[in-house]
Amino acid sequence: MQVKTLILGAGAAGMMCAAHAGPGTLVIDHAKAPGEKIRISGGGRCNFTNLDIRFDRYLGENPHFHKSAMSRYTQWDFIARVSEAGIPWHEKTLGQLFCDTSAKDIIALLRHDMDAAGADLWLRTSLADLSHADGVFTAILEREGTRHTVRARNLVLATGGKSIPKMGATGLSYDIARRFGHDITETRPALVPLAFPDGRFKPLSGVACPARAAYNGTAFEEALLFTHRGLSGPSILQISSYWREGDALSLDLLPGIDLGAILSEKRRSDGKKQIATELARHLPQRLVEYLAGEMDLAGRLGDLSDARIAEIAAALGDWQLRPGGSEGYRTAEVTLGGIATDRISSKTMMSEHLPGLYMIGEAVDVTGWLGGYNFQWAWSSGWAAGQAISGAATM
Repeated sequence: MQVKTLILGAGAAGMMCAAHAGPGTLVIDHAKAPGEKIRISGGGRCNFTNLDIRFDRYLGENPHFHKSAMSRYTQWDFIARVSEAGIPWHEKTLGQLFCDTSAKDIIALLRHDMDAAGADLWLRTSLADLSHADGVFTAILEREGTRHTVRARNLVLATGGKSIPKMGATGLSYDIARRFGHDITETRPALVPLAFPDGRFKPLSGVACPARAAYNGTAFEEALLFTHRGLSGPSILQISSYWREGDALSLDLLPGIDLGAILSEKRRSDGKKQIATELARHLPQRLVEYLAGEMDLAGRLGDLSDARIAEIAAALGDWQLRPGGSEGYRTAEVTLGGIATDRISSKTMMSEHLPGLYMIGEAVDVTGWLGGYNFQWAWSSGWAAGQAISGAATM
């Protein structure tokens, strides 16, 4: 069987690429349905992009690589396509856009566009062998107990990273890219809860509050969630992409609040009140009870010295914690790192030394913040590769 383009992976980037690559495109995936990470994302409603996409909210060895594709296919382009398809959406918070009804609407949109472009989709299909010679990729595919030989002028690596292995995530794109002369940067789980193996936060499981999580000069002020394993919530997921194992991070449990001034005023006006009672006006009761033991918060406000007030304010504003690690790829939303971008064209997403080989989406060393940034990279990089392929000579 001969095709113009073979795309490995029917996720966000792979389907987007197929929708723009033109006729003669075959997409394969080992899953039983396309877009599984889309389906489960955003609580089943898919945080498909963000109104406030900024280039400095992406991590990678080359901080400029993603700019070309994302400047040419922006969040406004994808929003327009979603609206054109009649999919209702809303902004939830911080520019994050979600489907009103179901993430399946985004999958249906991509499948519609693939069909319109003449792309074929083979599910429950695995790659048994792959080679390249004379400008042609030859793939041996296993589908429904039968082997198929497929030859393609173009090969697109869109199998994502290692996050959420229960959905079949593997390092396949890394292995193929490495085989064809591309380096792989260090990979690790990102946008992932942080774990404390000693179970120290089990008594607080389910407690949430606003917080500012900071590490090495980077900080995020969003919700914090205590779990039986450790810490989660948007502020923790965000800082996890920057945090390094073995290091401590800082939590400000009362961001934007001058606790020292509040306690000083309450000492004058209501000195008989318990310290913990006043703190419970600003923090969840269970958290105050927990911190009372950790930070010796017993006693009355009137008995506090200026120095002790400063100590309490500092302790709650810069709570130093050293996680034992992250929860790993099992719960990570994305993979940090991936195929190095130094030998990939930022305009076309094609290998600079092997014509016809394209690398897109999460497989590449481009990782965005929480909040629709990674889906936008999938749309932009898939579009860029698709545009380049559609303009190339057919077989």
